Order: sequence, then C-alpha cells, then structure tokens
Amino acid sequence: MRAIFSAIAVFTLAAPALAQSRLPSEGFADLNDRLSPAVVNIATSQRVRGVDDLPRFPPGSPMERLNEGLGEGGAQITSLGSGFIISPDGVVVTNNHVIESADAIEVILQNGQRLEATVVGRDPATDIAVLRVHARAPLPHVDMGDSDTARVGDIVLAIGNPFGLGGSLSVGVVSARNRNIDAGRYDDFIQTDAAINRGNSGGPLFNTDGEVIGVNTAIVSPTGGSVGVGFATPTSIVRPVVDQIIRYGETRRGWLGVRLANLSRAAADRAGYEGSSGAVVTRITANGPAADAGLRPGDVVTRFNGRDVADSRALTRMVGEAQVGTSVTIDIVRDGRRMQITVNIERLEETQGGARVAGGEEGGAASPRSDGGPRGGRIFGIALSELDASLREEFQIEPNVQGLVVLDVDVGAQNEGVLRPGDVIEAIGPQATDTVAAARAIAGRAAIGEHAIVVRINRDGAVTYRRLQARS
Repeated sequence: MRAIFSAIAVFTLAAPALAQSRLPSEGFADLNDRLSPAVVNIATSQRVRGVDDLPRFPPGSPMERLNEGLGEGGAQITSLGSGFIISPDGVVVTNNHVIESADAIEVILQNGQRLEATVVGRDPATDIAVLRVHARAPLPHVDMGDSDTARVGDIVLAIGNPFGLGGSLSVGVVSARNRNIDAGRYDDFIQTDAAINRGNSGGPLFNTDGEVIGVNTAIVSPTGGSVGVGFATPTSIVRPVVDQIIRYGETRRGWLGVRLANLSRAAADRAGYEGSSGAVVTRITANGPAADAGLRPGDVVTRFNGRDVADSRALTRMVGEAQVGTSVTIDIVRDGRRMQITVNIERLEETQGGARVAGGEEGGAASPRSDGGPRGGRIFGIALSELDASLREEFQIEPNVQGLVVLDVDVGAQNEGVLRPGDVIEAIGPQATDTVAAARAIAGRAAIGEHAIVVRINRDGAVTYRRLQARS
C-alpha cells in the first residue's frame, strides 16, 4: 500500500529557555527502554457464526488464500490493542473493549514472545479488564502511580500499539483533568495531547517518574486518527477496580439507592443552602440504604465519608468506591440546617456488559438471560437491553421511562456518536417499543427502502430525536 503524506507547516513560539529547563536534554530514550518491555500488544480473535456454508475458492485459485478466514466454525475476525503488565507473575491490565468479544486472546511481548491469556475479570462500567499470562520466568512490569497528583501541563508518555504497528512512544502533556465525555457514570478522564490512535486502547499513560497514571481509552477525532485530544482513565479509578477483580474476579461497588443531580441555585435555595458545591438528592429508592438512613429528596449532600462533594458525578464515584457492608457518614443540608446521617453501604447489583446482551448477533433472535434478567440484542450496530431495576439504577433512569436502554454502540459503525450508553429508545419511527423483539420488527419494516429512521430517545430525563442509519 502506498503511503500518502500531507505537508504541514509547523510554527514555534519563542520560549526556548522554558522548554529547555523542563525537558531532559537526552530525551526519553532511557525511560522508554525501562518501561516499554512491560507494555504488550494484545491480539484477539473472534469466530463469527453462521457462515459455515459459504463457498470456498478452489485449490490453486489465485483467491485460495481468502479461505483462511473461513475455517471450521465460521469466519474469524482479529483485532489488536495494547496493555501493560503490573506484576512479575503475569497480571495484565487493558481495556474491556479490547477483549470483550474475543474467543481467544494472545499477549505479545516486546521481544516477540506470544503468551496465551485468560480473563481474570472485566468491568464494562470503567472499560477495564484484567488478564493473566503464564511465563517460565518473571515478567517485566510497571507500577501504578497516583493520578491525583497529575497537574495540567505535566509531561506524559503514551506507549502502545497504534494501528498494529508495534511498540510506539508518544509524548505530550496533561491537557485537562476530570473530563466527562459521556462514556459512563464514572467518567473522570485525564485529557492529553500525546498521540493516541486506534490500537493504543488499553495501553499505559506514564508520568516522567515512569509510573502509570492512566489507561489510554478513547479519542475525539473527526478522522479516526489522533488530533491531539485523547483520554485516559486515571489510576484513581483503575487501581480499586483492578484490586477487586484480582481479589474477587469481579467488581463490588457500593450502592446508596438515590438519584442525584448537580446542584442548581433553585435546589440550593429550597434546601436553605448558600454554597455552590454539592449534589442534590432527587429520588430515593424504596427500602434502599438511603431510605433506611432517613435521606429525603431535596437534601443537598456536601460531604461523603469525610470527603467534600463537588457535584453529582463526584458523589456517584465516591459511593461506588465505598466498601460494601461499611457504615459511612453523609453531611447534608436540609431546611437550612446542617445534619450528619449514617448510612450502611450495600452492594450495587450491576448487569455485566457481556451478560446484558444474550442474543449477541446482529439481527438474531432476542434471547433471555440465563439469570432470568432482561432480554438484549442488537440493531444497526447498537447493543440494547430491556429495562430492569439494575439497569435503571446503573443509568439512573426514572421509573416512568419506558423503552430500551442503549448499552453500547459499535466503534466505527455509522451510528457511532449518535446514541450513547444510558439513552433510552422510547420509539422507533412512529411506534413506541419496550421489547427487543418489537424493536427488530419495527426497525426491519421501517428500514425497507430507507437509509435512515428517526428514533425518540430519553436522555437524562429529556426527550429528543435522533436519526439512525438503517442500512450500511
């Protein structure tokens, strides 16, 4: 394939003394030599069923090589990502979306050694997965640092496997902290201008001390390539998730049983609160921990277990990180009075991403979950599920909202960016729907001869309309 390059003029602002004082004169070669052996490429393969009867090209045909992807059991799809080793006995951290649908996972070391990997556990809510490999000798590894100490302007290094090219280093700075990109309820990303591209997912973001401060997870780009806006999940979120997966094989998050909103001036006035930070309680789950402790709608939460609450997102993360079974104190303002309430943290019953969608294949029949939970399936590259109490709690969906909740949208699909996890599809075309089977039937009829259909969605309590591409 012929490479095509565009000429770009580069202009440098005059600040040589500052740049020289902050950058090591020898560059980052020594740091790269020390860290890159612990950064791995992750190759996954997935069998696509239902193509067993496809014709094969005859032996000796110029197209015979294309038969390789059509072996027994269906066609095979392969993909590449990144990860990093955190212990000499072979514990590997990566993104959940890198390995989510894989039938086989291989970890490739810098020296070319290939090791079969098994999944210890994964957490779709934070897009983190933990793998384990077994080697004859201790493996190189890196340490996780404290992402909370990272400041805007700090130099960072991203090492990974962009476009499957192999180990690559890029350097930039922390561009912003605490970014919310609507990827999930635990959004708190580090933004960086270090080049992050497809294939870098799951790789580490290092500080100049050689500590991992984030897991490279997402980019914002109109082209699909790096435009200097990348996002890493901070280790303040990653570390407890990894620790729980290693210990239990799953995450065990705290649950309070409330619906929260950011503090508005009107809500603060109703509570008699003069501050500007905090989260307001808008709904209490019956018989939940908050109800038992005496919390009420309208209460403004200012501190949780001794920590200041900035907004509803911050409180959601604090509750999720709280140890299940413990008692915590919550500082609130109610009717102009400051109060302290003790609440017992229970476990949030989350529906794992892999268990939500049992049907799996595009256009296939919807299937019930083995645990009796809601049915799930896919239409137009969008993973959907019927609503249950767990999904309502996870995405904070009001009881009166009916429809199908969006769990995920295929990366690179035509509808990527149109919908996002937590959206509830209330109607497809003119017809309301709350079952996957009905959605498929409606979408199938609406898409005949159509290139797009309109869906009515409920997003964070507000109703809006979006146009979905119904045909590729």
